[in-house]
Amino acid sequence: METTKKQRPQKFRAKERKIAKAEASAARIPWKKSLRTYWQLYLMLIPVIAYFIIFKYWPMYGVQIAFRNYSPVLGFWKSEWVGLQYFKQFFNSFSFTTVLTNTVSLSVYLLIVSFPAPIILALLLNEIQNHRFKKLLQTVTYAPHFLSMVVMISMLLVFIDVDNGIINTLITQLGGESKDFISDPKWFRHLYVITDIWKGAGWGSIIYLSSLSSISPQLYEAAKIDGASRFKQLITITLPSLAPTIVLMLIMECGRIMNVGFEKVLLMQNSLNVDASEVISTYVYKIGISQMQFSYSTAIDLFNSVINLIMLLTVNAISKRYSESSLF
Repeated sequence: METTKKQRPQKFRAKERKIAKAEASAARIPWKKSLRTYWQLYLMLIPVIAYFIIFKYWPMYGVQIAFRNYSPVLGFWKSEWVGLQYFKQFFNSFSFTTVLTNTVSLSVYLLIVSFPAPIILALLLNEIQNHRFKKLLQTVTYAPHFLSMVVMISMLLVFIDVDNGIINTLITQLGGESKDFISDPKWFRHLYVITDIWKGAGWGSIIYLSSLSSISPQLYEAAKIDGASRFKQLITITLPSLAPTIVLMLIMECGRIMNVGFEKVLLMQNSLNVDASEVISTYVYKIGISQMQFSYSTAIDLFNSVINLIMLLTVNAISKRYSESSLF
């Protein structure tokens, strides 16, 4: 009896291993059989794969321009290899400090002020009980996202026009003096951030509203029974449930912190505010397209991308260490 009791668990373990192997082998379908069975799904993947190969991976072939004295006549491989020459040229240039300072200050300012805006808007919309009024507000806040950047900046210039703009008209009627906001370097960052909130807050709130809709109503009902106020429910239920989404969005925003909108900055830029509005993206455009210094501009843009990658990995590592949310 003692030997059978000792042998029984070993037999059961052997059977469990056999069952697990059988299930694993059944789950593994040969790729040829899988291709024949699910060929429609694989066919739908072709445009997506082609898009990433053509527009994301194939352009990486041109990164070597940053390390060569590139000439369109000679091509990539026949152009002279110069190593880090153009990176050193950028670091030692007169514009390096100005361009980097403007990019970092505008990006950090935008992250601090603009990032919480969709969260606050989503929390406010979530508290509205009247469905018609809620839909009206959502439509009004979503609409600016679909405006082109050219139209939006044109509207901004009309609003802040020195002579006939709504803003300056109100200022003069209140006893102040009209001001040329777009030409004042001190106002460039404020105008950029305000318009970014106006255009993107409503659209960005969709992600947070979807996360809020997944919170169980039973949690709020239990909190009401316990006598928790609306603010207490926000602190103890809503924000903790929304925290993983906020962390993931923050990681992605930090990963593109140096990618200040090129089109928007260029449309708002003029000769009077250029000291505050010249960022890396506009500098690369002027150097690469206007002056046709392809290798130099590629080196600057590659430097910008490396900084974004470092920021993404750093913030993701910090988030992974101190919370349960991370991209990878």
